[in-house]
Amino acid sequence: MADTSLNVRVLGFAGSLRRDSYNRAALRAAQELLPPGMTLEIFDLAPIPLFNEDVERDGVPMAVKEFKERIAAADALLIATPEYNYSIPGVLKNAIDWASRPPGQSPLIGKPLAIMGASSGYFGSARAQYHLRQVCVILNMHPVNSPEVFISGAASKFDETGKLTDGMFRDGISKLLKALQEWTIRLQRA
Repeated sequence: MADTSLNVRVLGFAGSLRRDSYNRAALRAAQELLPPGMTLEIFDLAPIPLFNEDVERDGVPMAVKEFKERIAAADALLIATPEYNYSIPGVLKNAIDWASRPPGQSPLIGKPLAIMGASSGYFGSARAQYHLRQVCVILNMHPVNSPEVFISGAASKFDETGKLTDGMFRDGISKLLKALQEWTIRLQRA
């Protein structure tokens, strides 16, 4: 059981740039469903440029610096990913690649995280989430294993304003957030 007297600060970001993205909407739903003792800030990945070592050598872009600072300040991460061609979107991988630099000094190292995703398909981003978990291994991140949240058939699960209306998935996000809170506190105490 989590000690809710400890505030867990979570940074969330979606692997989609689309304004009306279901994954951005899922993050907003998570903000509505936070357990006591948890806060969630949402970060927009759109300003982060494509990773290029020449650009990095000339000076890390401000958007990347801000992203890394926000990761470092957070106790945990919440990533909402769509599924593109059976995997994670390029924008998400690009942001993670920037945040992983320089090797051995990344704010991602040891960071607890929860992963969820929404897609219009039947599997609800399951394959993308599993690929993201593989990326987490090399970064030495600590993902929550259960529950898993795969919002399938997303077009029918959100209303015209982008609100998640499906009770089963709202409950799944609530449980995922609670698990992230407990996991983060456990890792902090280890």
